[in-house]
Amino acid sequence: MIQVMLVDDHALVRMGFRMLLTDAGVAVVAEAESGEQACLDYLRIKPDVVVMDLSMPGMGGLEAVRRLLAQDPKARVLALSAHEDTAHPRRVLRAGALGYLAKRSAPDTLIAAVTAVARGDRYVDAQTAQALAMAQFDGDTSPVEMLSEREFSVFIQLAQGRTVVQIAETLNLSPSTVGTHLYRVKQKLGANNQSELTLVALRWGLIQV
Repeated sequence: MIQVMLVDDHALVRMGFRMLLTDAGVAVVAEAESGEQACLDYLRIKPDVVVMDLSMPGMGGLEAVRRLLAQDPKARVLALSAHEDTAHPRRVLRAGALGYLAKRSAPDTLIAAVTAVARGDRYVDAQTAQALAMAQFDGDTSPVEMLSEREFSVFIQLAQGRTVVQIAETLNLSPSTVGTHLYRVKQKLGANNQSELTLVALRWGLIQV
């Protein structure tokens, strides 16, 4: 039986996923409401698959995926997101997640995705896979593709209204390092302030209102 850890900050979402997985014969052996908690609990539980929401308070899912893979390079992660952009799936797959599933997907795709990732196979839902392919084909890529992985993490947190000090605490960086990343982000995106960064994030569907 496949053993899964669910990571999502919404209890109702976790309950719905748990019911779907349990009905399909998948065991939900742990739940976490944040990336921080998932990173603390993972090595003790060692689930077959971590189902990780990307939009959570604190470090968020993308940073949590990076830290889980740093703890255990063999960790198998299925990322979930309500975002409509192509930057999040591209970044999280690059970070080491085996699968990506948009929350708009049909419920039965969750079972297919968890099963595939548990086998060690890659899984991307059809709509996201098409969006990724078309973005590459059309050359319609987000300007945030210019950002490094760390710059992207800082950018998303800034766009969500967090301060430099808060971001430093969340990402385990010094405020001066965050300030350096902020300067580079503004330069690369042509933004003058935090409000303009938020507008860029909203324009490309990187954050939700």
